[in-house]
Parts: sequence; structure tokens; C-alpha cells
Amino acid sequence: MKLTTFIIDDDLVSQFATRYCIQQSHGNFDIVTCSSGEEGIQACFSSIEEHDRLPDIIFLDLVMDGMNGWEFLENLKNLFKEHELPSVYVLSAFANASDRTIAKKNGMISGYVDKPLSRSYLEKILKEEEARRA
Repeated sequence: MKLTTFIIDDDLVSQFATRYCIQQSHGNFDIVTCSSGEEGIQACFSSIEEHDRLPDIIFLDLVMDGMNGWEFLENLKNLFKEHELPSVYVLSAFANASDRTIAKKNGMISGYVDKPLSRSYLEKILKEEEARRA
């Protein structure tokens, strides 16, 4: 099964590292990268228009200029409540310890990943996605 994955991160090096890790895995992915929360929301609208569904997985940075990760999550929840929401994994350096605590308590967040994404953590995510879809 092909999984649609969005990487929403304003750091191009982090985008590249996350994309590379995903491409090196054994999964079958369609990967979309977005450089801002606003671009991520637009990509979600495009996904609904083209495929009638949201992506399966979103890797989301919290600290971005413009619409940050928290604002992206609020918009995702409010704008797409008629659709099955994706699994969201926060991809962050977690310079702010309170962000990690808040992320753990947020029901929209399936997990959090310290940058860079590792192959072992990605494999764990894939197993969770398989179980979720079974």
C-alpha cells in the first residue's frame, strides 16, 4: 500500500534528511514537501481535490515563520473535520522543553521525533500505520 506523506518544515536541510530517510525505507511512499504551515494547508486542500483524502502521515516542524506547527494543527482540525485526519508526527529539535510536554498531551499528535528522523523510528511508524489501517 502506498502511503502519502507530507513533510512540513521550513528548514531545507531537515526536509532533505527526512525525505532521504523515507526514500531509503522499505515502504512505498508518495512524498510532498512543504516549506511552511500555509503551504501545508494548501497541499491538504490539493490532496482533497485530487484524491478525496488527506495524506496518511504528516511530519511537522513546530517552529516555523508565519503559520507555526501549532497553528497548522488547529487549521487542520478545523478545516478538515469532515475527513479522516492523518497521523501527525512532530519533527523538531525541541529547543523548547515545554513544546515536548505540550506535544505529548496533544491528541492530534501521534508521536514526536527528534531531528533527524532515524530509520528505526520510521520503521516503528510504519508498523503503527499498518496496525491503524488493519
